[in-house]
Amino acid sequence: MAFNYTNLDNGLKESIDWLSREYSRLHTGRASPAYLDGVLVEAYGSFQSIKNVGSVGIEDARTLRISLWDKSVIKEVEKAINAANLGVSLAVDGEGMRVIFPTLTTENRSKLVKVLKDKLEDARISVRKERETAISMLKTEELPEDEDRRTKEEIQKRVDATNAKLESIFEQKEEEVMS
Repeated sequence: MAFNYTNLDNGLKESIDWLSREYSRLHTGRASPAYLDGVLVEAYGSFQSIKNVGSVGIEDARTLRISLWDKSVIKEVEKAINAANLGVSLAVDGEGMRVIFPTLTTENRSKLVKVLKDKLEDARISVRKERETAISMLKTEELPEDEDRRTKEEIQKRVDATNAKLESIFEQKEEEVMS
């Protein structure tokens, strides 16, 4: 009977997805619509993401443009962004609003790189836990010694590939922050 890698693969993919989501939420001095994904606006009797009340586009490298479909929710969107404490400036006009990202200082950039490294390490810890879980599941199966060894090698190969992918995501984000 062959080892089922499905749980391992799903866990490893979740680690990659988590790191990508975490990095997309970090302010790097460049405008990104994903930066506003966690902001919820109280509109129409419930909390909604900004994407549900308008469109978010990139105006320039440091400015997002929010075009609201219903102009009556401008105050609620402004209040929600201010309450989220994202460190951005808002400029409201008749059509919607601009979200302006301040330029990062060298000191802030190096602090942000430390945060990126911490999140990378959290993802690596998650990957190690997935490996440990897979190996403990392997121990419960009665496999011949050579099959057991091959399966452990395959698990390690998948873990190494995931760690390389995590490192690649980190390097891309670090380059974005430092440029």
